[in-house]
Amino acid sequence: RLPLVGGGHVNLYAIEDVYSRYVVGWMVEKKESAALSCELVQKTLERQAIVPGQLTLHADRGSVMTSDPLTALLQQRGVRQTHSRPRISDDNPFSEALFKTLKYHAGFPGRFVDCDQARAYCAAFFAWYNAEHKHSGLGYLSPAQVHLGHAEQHRAARATVLGHAFAHHPERFVKGCPVPNKLPSVVWINPPHSAPATQSPTSKEDLQ
Repeated sequence: RLPLVGGGHVNLYAIEDVYSRYVVGWMVEKKESAALSCELVQKTLERQAIVPGQLTLHADRGSVMTSDPLTALLQQRGVRQTHSRPRISDDNPFSEALFKTLKYHAGFPGRFVDCDQARAYCAAFFAWYNAEHKHSGLGYLSPAQVHLGHAEQHRAARATVLGHAFAHHPERFVKGCPVPNKLPSVVWINPPHSAPATQSPTSKEDLQ
């Protein structure tokens, strides 16, 4: 929810890829409804060219996200549906971190005049977040660089720069030639007990 001047709020819907942290779809609306959620999910699935069996959509247990229309749409499109654990308000650390970053961004006004101003802010924020924000959980690559498959290209370029720096000033690197941070091999929300060790932020992590 995004607060309005004089009281009240507008609703921000957002879909984030938990591996790349790329926000693949979002909308700001005055009301919260199953129809609007279905509209956002449908458009996002089409834009991302999602095929049946490819995707799991994780969400809270609110009435909208557990509604029959959304459940039917996901079943029709072959999307697996999971929900946060009962009575746990911060069970999705990825969305918690995203919204914290949004609200602590330097341009966040605190309160919005109306829905249009909130949409304009979110358009600028998500464009920056996806394309420019260097994410600590991604080895300081941007979500777009990872989501669009350009990560190894950028890591190779960074390795070249680090190699040149080491060659010219080895005394500055007491542990030897530095290498770019690795990307996580897999990311989970609520991993099963048999899952390998993964990178998964906590809801109380610093801004990303």
